[in-house]
Amino acid sequence: MTLAPAPPDLLAPPAGDRLPDGFTVELAPGSHRSADGRLMMGGSPLRLMRLTEAAVRRLGHGRFSVTDGPSAALARRLLDAGIAHPRPAPVPVRDTTVVIPVRDRADQLDRLLDALRRDPATTGLPVLVVDDASHSPAAVADVARRHGARLLTHPYNQGPAAARNTGLRHCLSAFVAFCDSDVVPEPGWLAPLLAQFTDPAVALVAPRVVALPVPSPGLLDRYEKLRSPLDMGAAEGPVVPVSALSYVPSATIVVRRAAVGAGFDTALRVGEDVDLCMRLHEAGWRVRYVPSARVGHRHRTDLRNWLAQRASYGTGAAALALRHPGQVPPLYAAPWSLTACALLLRGRPVPVAAAAVLTGVTAVRVARRMPDADHPARAGALLSVAAVRGTAEQLLRCATRHHWPVALAAAAVDKRARWLLLTAAVADGLLDHRRSGSPLPPLTHLALRRLDDLAYGWGVWQGAVRHRTTAPLRPRLALRMVSRWTGARPQPG
Repeated sequence: MTLAPAPPDLLAPPAGDRLPDGFTVELAPGSHRSADGRLMMGGSPLRLMRLTEAAVRRLGHGRFSVTDGPSAALARRLLDAGIAHPRPAPVPVRDTTVVIPVRDRADQLDRLLDALRRDPATTGLPVLVVDDASHSPAAVADVARRHGARLLTHPYNQGPAAARNTGLRHCLSAFVAFCDSDVVPEPGWLAPLLAQFTDPAVALVAPRVVALPVPSPGLLDRYEKLRSPLDMGAAEGPVVPVSALSYVPSATIVVRRAAVGAGFDTALRVGEDVDLCMRLHEAGWRVRYVPSARVGHRHRTDLRNWLAQRASYGTGAAALALRHPGQVPPLYAAPWSLTACALLLRGRPVPVAAAAVLTGVTAVRVARRMPDADHPARAGALLSVAAVRGTAEQLLRCATRHHWPVALAAAAVDKRARWLLLTAAVADGLLDHRRSGSPLPPLTHLALRRLDDLAYGWGVWQGAVRHRTTAPLRPRLALRMVSRWTGARPQPG
């Protein structure tokens, strides 16, 4: 087996993670509380938390500020679980350098620098443009000079990770904002991101990357507006591997310079942003996604380039899976829910009945773990059914995305597998159409979704073959449906 290039040195952990007095947190919209406030559930992965009476009083109606050690500990646990979100006080935009890696794209660089200079909050910030061996360096140099940006150049192309690291080495500020040349930040984008660094354990913060408006949007423009891999959605939260927010793209991010060491791994041409998020998490730093701050991005909408980009993203999965075992699985589910889904796929009375019994037994076990819930039996049933549904949806995605070559091979020799694959392809596409609120006709959205997944899956297999590993194709088993976290108990005082 050929291993991926060795990652950079491990990052140093934060010196401390105690939240400062006055730091405010607020319960996340999706969090659930029992009637007495003692039992809480939420976050991703789903967590179950029990609070002491003192913690319940402190939490009140769902919002409180840190005033002492116990309240800081409670706030930290709620934040790390994703059950609460930070509500830091506004901070001025200062002590920040903007670093822009670029290769050609002088017109897009001009548009970005113009947006930065027009925004009152960023007009005076130092800007470093790193030219990664452009074919027309004079055009890039002219744009940088006109906007008062400092220009650094690479003698040969080294990739975006190396370009960002070159800028990072020349920064003296406490914070560094990395902006790709094809983004356009909206006014006021930086202040909400910098406010997150009031938390001393936060190392990286990302805004939401949305599609720039185009005069006459085509089918891919409308699809990308909803399904771009750069847009992580409208829900804020902590960035944690194997969760709803497992990474944030580096199209625009702000980092604490002291936390990121030498920066990105230059051996990775794809997935260097995912790798940095994971290394920061492993070192004990926090990474947050703040969609209230937004930057526009001109998505690729030429079909050939669009497919090539999707496949390129997929090729990075193998190196990431080798460097971070178990952190980028194509499927993450409990053994019992996988078994239940396998029985349901048989479609016959006895296997279906067995799946129902297995789900019922799990519901009873879950209910026994939360006897202090308002309705333990109902909670156990809902969670168990939701787990089966979630596993089924993941299996649909695997059959049409990561594992479609295997599924296609099975369909070629087995009629039942053929119908199952067809059903999975249609069901997953129509489900995504409904959930995303796509303005496209259902069949058009379905077709683009399938092309999207076929290209990405092809890239995953290319990377797996290149690295001679099955790591990006192996599922990961969840040992618990609900993670227990009962340590949110303020210390005496």
